[in-house]
Amino acid sequence: MALIAIASDKGAPGVTTAALALAAVWPRPVLLAECDPAGGDLVYRFPAAGGGPLDPRRGVLSLAVVARRGMQPQQVWEHVQKLHGGLDVLAGVTNAEQGAGLSLLWGPIGKVLASLPQADVIADCGRLGADGPLYDLLAEATTVVLVTKVRVADVIRLRDRASAFAAAAQSRGRRGFGVGVVVIADHKKFRAEIGEVQHVLGQAHAPATVVGGIAYDSKGADLLSGEWGGNLDRTLLIKTAREVAQHLLSGLPAIASPAPVPAPVPAPAPAPVPAPISRVLGGRSGRHQADPARSMDPSRPGGG
Repeated sequence: MALIAIASDKGAPGVTTAALALAAVWPRPVLLAECDPAGGDLVYRFPAAGGGPLDPRRGVLSLAVVARRGMQPQQVWEHVQKLHGGLDVLAGVTNAEQGAGLSLLWGPIGKVLASLPQADVIADCGRLGADGPLYDLLAEATTVVLVTKVRVADVIRLRDRASAFAAAAQSRGRRGFGVGVVVIADHKKFRAEIGEVQHVLGQAHAPATVVGGIAYDSKGADLLSGEWGGNLDRTLLIKTAREVAQHLLSGLPAIASPAPVPAPVPAPAPAPVPAPISRVLGGRSGRHQADPARSMDPSRPGGG
C-alpha cells in the first residue's frame, strides 16, 4: 500500500503529534512507524495493548537485523506492537547512537514499508538535515509531508528543504517528486495562515504544495500524548487531522479488492457446509480499528 513520510526541517514544530494524529484518524488500515534517526519516544509515552510497556527491542531495531539478510514486506508485521487503544506501531530507535548504526539500512527499511501489504504506513521521520541515509527511506515514500509553523524563518527553511529534497530524490531516480506541506496554525487565523504559506511557496516556485493544516491545540496534544481526561475525538487537533488525512488519501491509489473466495461445494451427505478458509484462519483485518482516536479516549464507551 502507501508509505507517507512525515518530517520537518528544523526544531520540533509537531512532527510526532501530527504523525500520531493522522494515524489515529486514518480511514484505512494503518501502521505508525517511528523512523526518526535521532530516536523516538512511543515506548515512553504509551502502554502496550496488554497494559504493560512497549518493548524497545521490538520494532525498527529488530526489523533492521532481518533487513541485513533481506526480507519480504509481510515480515514487518512480526516486529509490530499494538498500543493499548488498538493502533499498530513499529517502535523506533531510542537514541541517536542506535539511529546512526542503521545508516545503511534506512533505504531497505523504506522499501519494505512502502510495499507493506494490508496497511498504509505513516512514518514519523523527525527533523531532516542535509542529504543523508534517511533520504534513502524518503525516496521510497509514496508521499513526503513536511510540517511547518507559520513563522517567516520556518517557511523559508521549508522552501529550501523542499528544493534540496527534490534534488536528492531525483538523484535516487525519483523525478518530479515534490512534497506536501502541513501547516501548524492558530485556529483563530487557520485558513489565512495556511493561505499565507501556500502564497510564499508559490512565489518561490518551490516543489511543495500545502495539503492542509493542523490546529495548534495544546490540550489536544496533551490528550494525544497520554494525558487523558477529556474527549480527544472532539478536539481541534483531531478534527483538522481528519481533514488532512482525507486530502492525503485522495491522492493515493485505491486498495485493490481481494480475490473472491469460491463458495464451498456442498457435500452429498447432509453434513454442514465448511466455512470459507478466511473465516477459519482469521486475518489481519482485526489489527486496526476504523478510528483509533475514539478507542484511545477513555471518556468514550469502550475506550482504553
